[in-house]
Amino acid sequence: MTDPHRDAAETGPDATAVRFDAVGMRYGRGPEVLSDITFQLPSGSFHFLTGPSGAGKSSLLRLIYLSERPSRGLISLFGRDSAMLPRAGLPALRKRIGVVFQDFRLLDHLTVFDNVALPLRVAGQSRSSYADDVADLLAWVGLGDRVDAYPPTLSGGEHQRAAIARAVISKPDLLIADEPTGNVDPAMARRLLRLFVELNRLGTTVLLATHDLALVRSLDAPVLELADGKLVSGGARAA
Repeated sequence: MTDPHRDAAETGPDATAVRFDAVGMRYGRGPEVLSDITFQLPSGSFHFLTGPSGAGKSSLLRLIYLSERPSRGLISLFGRDSAMLPRAGLPALRKRIGVVFQDFRLLDHLTVFDNVALPLRVAGQSRSSYADDVADLLAWVGLGDRVDAYPPTLSGGEHQRAAIARAVISKPDLLIADEPTGNVDPAMARRLLRLFVELNRLGTTVLLATHDLALVRSLDAPVLELADGKLVSGGARAA
């Protein structure tokens, strides 16, 4: 299997998928939950994001997805300064990002198949063009017999696998995942990791937030480590 830590010497406006420069973030008037965060994710790279509960991992992922804004510092995505991005441009940028949320965010009135296919349907693709791909992906994540089930009937692990399938089905330019293997057994966690690695091999930049150190050790990929809202290892100031 291809090593996901790729050579970063790319050219063009998207050579860096994500760049943080001295970023701070607070909720309301509270203390900063992230302070002086500086790092970059070269396009096509694979990184883990680790740290104890409360370290700020989920907040950092929300900043990348632009569901939260920094209180200071620079965030750029695909070569664009997020502070200069007009509100009307936000949906198009988010279409380039696949996200696995901890709370899954499946739609209860849609089947598992239709939840996973939703990004393709929103993009205007016909069901006939994606039906086989969705079915194959659901089989890969162990949900081949649950395509017609509705989210309220799924277990926690099934919810998680459906959410992962939805995030990767459109082969996004960037995938960010918050504890994507937290509710599955070790064998399925390794299988899902192979899915992420294959997606990365095809060109997607991947950032996985996880507490699972065994998962991290199973792959030779760079690690960004947060502690108390600060990046304690893996950060590098962008040139």
